[in-house]
Amino acid sequence: MAINILMPALSPTMESGNLAKWLKKEGDAIKAGDILAEIETDKATMEVEAVDEGTLGKILVPAGSENVAINQPIAVLLEEGEDAGAIQEATAVPPPPSRGPTVAAPSPPSPPAREAAAAPSAAPRGTSSVPPSDHAAAGGMAPTAAAKGNGKAGGRVLASPLARRLASEASIDIAEVSGSGPHGRVVRADIEAVKSGRAPRAAPAGAPSQPTVPLGQSDAQIMRLYEPGSYEVVPHDNVRRIVARRLVEAKQTIPHFYLTIDTEIDALLALRAQINDAAPQDADGKPQWKVSVNDLIIKALALALRRVPDANVTWTEGGMLHHKRSDVGVAVAIKSGLITPVVRRANEKRVSQIAIEMKDYAARARTRKLMPEEYQGGSTAVSNLGMYGVKDFAAVINPPHATILAVGAGIPTPVVRDGKVEVRTIMTVTLSTDHRAVDGALGAELLGAFKTLIETPAGMLA
Repeated sequence: MAINILMPALSPTMESGNLAKWLKKEGDAIKAGDILAEIETDKATMEVEAVDEGTLGKILVPAGSENVAINQPIAVLLEEGEDAGAIQEATAVPPPPSRGPTVAAPSPPSPPAREAAAAPSAAPRGTSSVPPSDHAAAGGMAPTAAAKGNGKAGGRVLASPLARRLASEASIDIAEVSGSGPHGRVVRADIEAVKSGRAPRAAPAGAPSQPTVPLGQSDAQIMRLYEPGSYEVVPHDNVRRIVARRLVEAKQTIPHFYLTIDTEIDALLALRAQINDAAPQDADGKPQWKVSVNDLIIKALALALRRVPDANVTWTEGGMLHHKRSDVGVAVAIKSGLITPVVRRANEKRVSQIAIEMKDYAARARTRKLMPEEYQGGSTAVSNLGMYGVKDFAAVINPPHATILAVGAGIPTPVVRDGKVEVRTIMTVTLSTDHRAVDGALGAELLGAFKTLIETPAGMLA
């Protein structure tokens, strides 16, 4: 039977992607391991390999298509001996169209239709994996107001298998979710709405009502505030949409707490100069690496987490994750947003190693060539705007991290020492903490350890 090639989920946060380029054409022979296409995710451009052998019978989603939902069929692979008839059988249930960027505020598709587009392919090859009730919705049967609610049959909550799995992964009680599918069926969109804060959980019977999270103005409401023709609408790309969603999620679900401290970095600057002067040269007479202030900050924060291990944690509802090593994320600005590659075991690495690694990460991040394992995980992060002259700021925590350190510019500042006024280079840093995991006193202890390492940087080389 012909095999549907599906849009892969290349990262945990990926909901859709852009099909940038097909590297094979219809009629080409395909072997396992062949590169079929290039997919642009919210973070990177990645290659998709074939896992089966056959002939590329039909391309369903053309190159250049944007916002193609994960698990949507994008092509049909014919096995040996199959012809065009097998293609028609495999595509009997038409895939949902790719969704390009919108510039107005159109009516959203029904939640069941979105779920049908993204349901995982658990069925046998060549068959549809969408439950029968969701097939009807995908065909255009939108739920009516009377159908919304929390549907139950014989005391059992009506929910699609995908919705149940997503609810379980997010520790959401499916019985507390209002379903928008036929007969109150809970679908994927309902779980996503609860996770993002766009919809409240339904209160259990007899429980007091909970306040709802207010929604922002619609696109149409915002546009009415401005004179037509006085602005240009630039559609959001995948990166900007994902960054925006995660920022809202972080601020709504993480109780941020902020601590600020000033550090003197004159000794740090002197150490940096000595390290760079000692760098070996390559065949062209250029230094093999160049350590930045940010590289030393990464090292200092990693060592501070080892000195204050109770701050090297991640919050989960079931318990606290205490990390055994310091994996430090570093915010890198890319077009349309940020990405945070992670320096693994930063506490164990030489500063020169961190410098080489960060140079590589930054270059590949800007060309969207990072692999998911290179920007996932970690327990903390550094966000440095000092190079832009920013004196101080507070950064938003990047889940699942418990902390993030916002670093400002080093500014020559008069300070009093032994009754005399001296000029020292002062760098202001602000630690944002997840107050569930790192409270004020613990955060202050972590900042104190960081300050000691920055002001006596020789300790980082011991």
